[in-house]
Amino acid sequence: MTESTAAQRASKQADKDAIRTFQANFPETELTELRRRINATKWPERETVTDATQGVQLATIQALARYWGTEYDWRKCEAKLNALPNFITEIDGLDIHFIHVRSKHENALPLIVTHGWPGSVVEQLKIVDPLTNPTAHGASASDAFDLVIPSIPGYGFSGKPTTTGWDPAHIARAWVVLMKRLGYTKFVAQGGDWGAVITEQMGVQAAPELRGIHTNMPGAVPADIDKAAFTGAPMPDGLSPEEKLAFERLQFVYSKGIAYGYQMGLRPQTLYGIADSPVGLAAYFLDHDAWSYALISRVFSGEAAGLTRDDVLDNITITWLTNTAISGARLYWESKLPYFSVKGVSIPVAVSAFPDEIDLCPRSWAERAYPKLIHYNKLDKGGHFAAVPKPQSARLCRACCSGSVWDTPAPPNCAGTDRSRPERRLRQPGWKRL
Repeated sequence: MTESTAAQRASKQADKDAIRTFQANFPETELTELRRRINATKWPERETVTDATQGVQLATIQALARYWGTEYDWRKCEAKLNALPNFITEIDGLDIHFIHVRSKHENALPLIVTHGWPGSVVEQLKIVDPLTNPTAHGASASDAFDLVIPSIPGYGFSGKPTTTGWDPAHIARAWVVLMKRLGYTKFVAQGGDWGAVITEQMGVQAAPELRGIHTNMPGAVPADIDKAAFTGAPMPDGLSPEEKLAFERLQFVYSKGIAYGYQMGLRPQTLYGIADSPVGLAAYFLDHDAWSYALISRVFSGEAAGLTRDDVLDNITITWLTNTAISGARLYWESKLPYFSVKGVSIPVAVSAFPDEIDLCPRSWAERAYPKLIHYNKLDKGGHFAAVPKPQSARLCRACCSGSVWDTPAPPNCAGTDRSRPERRLRQPGWKRL
């Protein structure tokens, strides 16, 4: 190989590794067409029951459509996104979009935060300032983080894979490449939903730069309990009251709660309807889990609940405008991993257990699943989309990111704190010492 050929190859690699700035700017014609499609929806009759057992209720989705097709303003969300530093870089032949916000505080710890389905980087916007600028929110400068918030391949502004192979393990490896490309030699990771699965795969792979992970959807269900819940077998003997409740929740989710997961896991390409109908897409997204749906339904009936109508529609709209309903669905087909059971993470782990999560995580399961569990926090409120409702996003920030006070080794088998003092639940060893 000649010197000039080597230089050309090096130049091409440098081009691939380049980090390009990005701004969202959808043509007004696309927004006009979206509203036209919403307002032209062909509605079915209402459900024949008085609850949500048949799916998303007609009154809820019609209330959503009325607001979406008339009052909702995507430009507000677009402005919030563009107010942050957005970038795109190529990894393994695919464009990866990410938000990168550096804290003004020295020694801020790099943190990569991954969204799930149905979701996007929009989910994480409320946690950006509390984590990068903690002194403005009553915390210490030593609690600061540099934030990296990527769009999963096939979601939002990231590229859509044109070949198979972009499963959670591949994405986990790509995230390490991304963090190293940004110059970080040590970092931590957080995720919920698919973000939790990807983050746990990062923990399984245990790159030397990764110091620890935090999850708000822990994969901690023992294999025998997961199998019994999935198959509809009787509850195993010997479970504690908290474990029994977790088993019952998991059995309900498997039997009644994740039909979308089975469908996307088997035949994602068949879902042409959600790529063609905005209301069809919205209804499919709303039907994620019973607890989130109940909250969303209250919001669209006019109740104030920490969540807004725009919070819901921002995530749906970004999926519509980027035409990523099907490419996002394929992640279910790509993944061969169990959703909720133990993955084999051996690096330090922190867990936030929300009461309205689709899989509950008793402390006993977390201690068995994660040999290096450094922090376990059982929250009194909150559910699956931990970063979206405002009070809940604040809890997530406090739970996973109180850096300056996590400064002593955890006692053996501690994995948590004095339950009689709620404020102490956050003052445990963590990222800054990893």
